[in-house]
Amino acid sequence: MKFTVEHPIGQHDCAPELYSGDGLVEVARACEETGYHAVAFTEHPAPSLKWLRGGGHLSLEPLSALAFCAAVTHRILLQTQLLVLPYHNPFLVAKAAATVDRLSGGRLVIGAGGGYLRSEFAAVGADFEQRGAAFDAGLDVLRSVWAAESFSGAGPGWSAREVVSVPRPVQTPHPPLWIGGSGRNARRRVARAGQGWMPLVLGEQLATTTRTAALSGVDDLAAAVLDLRELVAEAGRDPDTIEVQVADAHGAVHDPARSTEQHRDHLGRLAEAGATWYVVHPPGTSVGGCRDALAAYAAEMITPG
Repeated sequence: MKFTVEHPIGQHDCAPELYSGDGLVEVARACEETGYHAVAFTEHPAPSLKWLRGGGHLSLEPLSALAFCAAVTHRILLQTQLLVLPYHNPFLVAKAAATVDRLSGGRLVIGAGGGYLRSEFAAVGADFEQRGAAFDAGLDVLRSVWAAESFSGAGPGWSAREVVSVPRPVQTPHPPLWIGGSGRNARRRVARAGQGWMPLVLGEQLATTTRTAALSGVDDLAAAVLDLRELVAEAGRDPDTIEVQVADAHGAVHDPARSTEQHRDHLGRLAEAGATWYVVHPPGTSVGGCRDALAAYAAEMITPG
C-alpha cells in the first residue's frame, strides 16, 4: 500500500498557517521526509458561502500549489485530488499540467473528477448538465495533445485545429490520469482512458452529497474493483496496471480512538479488496501538529522503501 497525504486545507477550519508559504514548505517536506508517496490538493475555485458554512472547506488552486511543493521536494509525487476537469478549457489544463510535470522532473499525477457543486459550475461558466461530455472530451485532449504531433477536435465550448502543446511533460505518453468517482461511469472512464481509479468509500448520505455512488464498506469496494478489472480487460488492457486509491472515513492520521492493530487490519482488508493507495488526512490545527502526526503515522504504518 502507498499513501497520499491530502493537505489539511481540505478540512473545515484549517489553520491559516498551514497554507502560508512557510507552512506549505514544512508540510510538503514532512510528507517526503517521513516516507509518504504523494501529496495532494483538491479544487474548489468558487464555492458558495452556503456550502462553506455547511461544512465545506477552503482550497488552493491545485496545480499552483503542487508547483510550489515541487520546488521544495525531490521525490514525492504531486497529485490533484481532484481537479474538476469540466470547469476548465482542457488546453489550459494541458499547459499547466505539463509545466508542473516538467518542472518537477515527472512527478505529477492528474486525479480528475466531474464535479458536483451546481452553483460552482454556474460561477465558473461551465454547464452542469453537460459535465459528463465535458469530462470525456477533456480526457481525450489530455491523452492526445501531448502524444500526437498536433490535435484537432471539438468539445463543449471549444474547437481545435492542429493545436500543439509544447514543451511536453516529462512522463510519456502523458502524466498518469486517475479518475475520481465511485460509480460505474467512473470505472468505464478508467477502462477507456485512465491509469487509476479514485473511489470514495462512503455511506449513502455523503455519496448523495457528492453525487456519486455509495460504496459502504470493504465488501462493496471489492466488488467494484472486480468490475473495474473486468472492464479494463474488455478494453484490451492489463488490469494489473491500474492503481486504486481509496479515501474513506478512517484516514485521519491522528485518531485516539483507533488502535494501531485495528487500522493495520483495515488497511490489509482494503489491500485484499484491490486498493493500492490510501488517502490520509493530517490534522489542520497547526504546522507543528500536522508534522508530528504525519511522522507518528508513518512510523507505525508505512513500510520503508
